[in-house]
Amino acid sequence: MFKKIVYTLFFAFPSLVFANEPKDWQLGFQKSASKSMTDIVWFHDYMLLPIITGITAFVLFLLLYACVRFRASRNKVASTTSHNTMIEVLWTLIPCLILIVMAVPSFKVLYSQDTIPKADVVIKAIGYQWYWGYEYPDENIIFDSYMVEEKDLKENQPRLLTVDNEIYVPVNKVVKVMITANDVLHAWALPSFGVKRDAVPGRINETWFKAERTGTFYGQCSELCGIKHAFMPITVNVVTDQEYKEWLKKAKVEFAKNDSSINNKIVKKIKEIK
Repeated sequence: MFKKIVYTLFFAFPSLVFANEPKDWQLGFQKSASKSMTDIVWFHDYMLLPIITGITAFVLFLLLYACVRFRASRNKVASTTSHNTMIEVLWTLIPCLILIVMAVPSFKVLYSQDTIPKADVVIKAIGYQWYWGYEYPDENIIFDSYMVEEKDLKENQPRLLTVDNEIYVPVNKVVKVMITANDVLHAWALPSFGVKRDAVPGRINETWFKAERTGTFYGQCSELCGIKHAFMPITVNVVTDQEYKEWLKKAKVEFAKNDSSINNKIVKKIKEIK
């Protein structure tokens, strides 16, 4: 029983379920909603954490042992030992082996994140000071997504995470996200999907995810971008295919991409600068 409790505290706790948004005093990851995030959690819980815990415990033991074994009261005459070849070989080889063991699964995770499958849905995310703009290029949809002020929040809407216009994607479909910025550096991050990419002006970075369950998922800009950096939330609704088709039908009317919508955005940006 004691071993089970210790295992839960030190190994399983980081991946406990906290829902699709950060919680007060949360120590672990948000619940995984994609294979990429599942791989990241596995690598953290069953590779990094045991190795780090083991190394920390071993070093602590050596420190305590050295303090007791080689204390001045027990060693009246100082040792003249200058080196030990075997120990030097071991403390070189063992870390190398540990790094190799860690490298294999980490390269696998990185490769899967950077290899984008054929996309079912393509979204372009554009970072502005201080909101996100989105386009669905294949659907001729464009809209901006601003954080909802605390005074305007409805019941059960999370503070600093709720937006006026949310992204919608279908469940179990590959979603490719093209990320850029219009002014300064931003970063588009969704913890539950294991996604984080920098938004760089004049450059497009790409990432992808495949949501494995429906729900509302939250993220935030993760690159310091100015005074309102903390007010750039990201909200993604993962819905069924039918619900996604219904949303597309409405969005094509409400957020139709045309010259007037682009001009309105330019005018709005000029007013913000003034």
